[in-house]
Amino acid sequence: MLQSQVKMASRPAIAASSRWLEGIRKWYYSASGFNEVGLMRDNTIHVNKHVEEAIKRLPENLYNDRVLRIKRALDLSMRQQILPKEQWIKYEEDKFYLEPYLKEVIRERREEWAKKLPWN
Repeated sequence: MLQSQVKMASRPAIAASSRWLEGIRKWYYSASGFNEVGLMRDNTIHVNKHVEEAIKRLPENLYNDRVLRIKRALDLSMRQQILPKEQWIKYEEDKFYLEPYLKEVIRERREEWAKKLPWN
């Protein structure tokens, strides 16, 4: 009985901390400024060999959208401008389009590395 009371008492605290964290995430997203030039979070990932491979695996439409967003952001940056506020990418609209491909690349590379271990 005590255990169920503890679980029930912790639910509101978890929900409150979850809302608080979501508020921090939204604030940080807006403060970062990349959405003001039309970029998504995955456009800002530092490109290394894993990211490079994940980008190669993107379907053509996602790849083309990525390239267009980056070109537009570079153009706006060179002109020291931002998009009109109604064209900014909103936190709720931003999707991790590269993440599934990146996870796949990392998983494959880990498996390759594990096969090369001397005890395998």
